[in-house]
Amino acid sequence: MVFRKKIVVITCCCIAVIAANAQPSKMTQSQYVERYKDDAIQEMLEYGIPASITLAQGLLESSNGNSPLAIYANNHFGIKCHLDWTGETYLKDDDEKNECFRKYASVLDSYKDHVKFLKSRPRYAFLFSYKVTDYEDWAKGLKRAGYATDPRYPQRLLEIIKDNKLYEFDTIKSIPVNPDEAQPLAVAEIKTTPANATQKNNFSPSTYHNSTGTFQVLECNHLKFVIARPGDTFYRISRAYDIELPDLFRYNDLKETNVFPVLHSGDRIYIQPKRRKALEDFHTVEPGETMYSISQDYGIRLKSLYRKNRMKFGSQPIVGDKLALRHKIKL
Repeated sequence: MVFRKKIVVITCCCIAVIAANAQPSKMTQSQYVERYKDDAIQEMLEYGIPASITLAQGLLESSNGNSPLAIYANNHFGIKCHLDWTGETYLKDDDEKNECFRKYASVLDSYKDHVKFLKSRPRYAFLFSYKVTDYEDWAKGLKRAGYATDPRYPQRLLEIIKDNKLYEFDTIKSIPVNPDEAQPLAVAEIKTTPANATQKNNFSPSTYHNSTGTFQVLECNHLKFVIARPGDTFYRISRAYDIELPDLFRYNDLKETNVFPVLHSGDRIYIQPKRRKALEDFHTVEPGETMYSISQDYGIRLKSLYRKNRMKFGSQPIVGDKLALRHKIKL
């Protein structure tokens, strides 16, 4: 009996040692900066948030990416649920016990939501009047707007920025790209889709990716569009085709929807203004489709789609509805 106990004790000790050795080492500040600097620079170039501020907030709020909130919820900015959050949640003690924090599928989603959070709330609007190089005003302004309750929040951000020389990123004028990825920004290979490419069910984004990684320009409704790939941004696409960013948003009805523009892999992005009518006469609504997704599938302006179907702007169709794409429905 004593011998069996010794075996159990030895086994447990071995497991404990193996588990301890399996624990990943904690990320340092420099490692965090190296890993997420491009995401921060992208936020700055597209939306005017200093890269130094984004990185400093990420470092501070996530404990260099090592906090439980960062590890288990991919939340790097300490953003709580609030009333408008409909995604997954993570509970942890903060100012109060078991507070609700947003949980993301990836760290990149956390960075994107950080932009949306600051851009969509009026109390942060004054921050965007500051230059992207005014990181000190941004740090103080975030505290003034109520981002954090810590009275030393601005000082802590500034210490991180200065210790890591994050202010150097605020002067960057374009997104750094790997030499192997530089070609997509400079080369556009013109392609025409097969005749059935306008049919949503027959359209496969992966079909149009070539081995060189160059953007391929496809056509729908006699309009040119591209398919977003992993890592693509509105900014990169706008630079690749010499289109002003606001115009690219306008071409894709993103201002009309009043939805914060977040680009996902596989999204269809038009690089020309959409038309008032489609080539097809009708479309039968399928599960998961919205007026916006249908307008993108057929290259028709969102407002035109609403007008043709005499629908109130913002309302959504029901599965099985037959939508007019060329002519206004008769009463």
